[in-house]
Amino acid sequence: MRIIGIDPGLRYLGWGVIEADGSRLSHVANGVCSSSGPDLAARLLSLHVQLSAIVARYAPDQAAVEQTFVNRDGAGTLKLGQARGIAMLVPAQAGLAVAEYAPNAVKKTVVGVGHAQKQQVAHMVRLQLPGALPESADAADALAIAICHAFHARTAARIAVGAAR
Repeated sequence: MRIIGIDPGLRYLGWGVIEADGSRLSHVANGVCSSSGPDLAARLLSLHVQLSAIVARYAPDQAAVEQTFVNRDGAGTLKLGQARGIAMLVPAQAGLAVAEYAPNAVKKTVVGVGHAQKQQVAHMVRLQLPGALPESADAADALAIAICHAFHARTAARIAVGAAR
């Protein structure tokens, strides 16, 4: 199963693609989409175009997106939500189911601690995906989101098999 993890951001949208074969995970690719344009609409469009090309190139089977946390800056939260909409729209347009995970759930799954720091997440991503060199903290977060989804999808499959017996 090929999974794309997406870490939404208006300036930098991180993405990471992994392969999951049972409990074996392998790194496929990672990177960052950088928005450009004179206004919000153009920046969102640039993210859509870039992420669409990535989904087309790597042909994932499933997608996972980090949920947005609300901060004190209402306008900033709204803009982040719009970038998150692009992060969910692009995989949905490709016919993929899109799972959502809270930041603490991703950190707890990958690091073992729900309030881990970015450096800890990046370190554990490199340990769990040998050979992976995340392009940035945003790309490392996206790979962590994909790892989180692989773990939860595998757990759900085991529960379903157990319930069918």
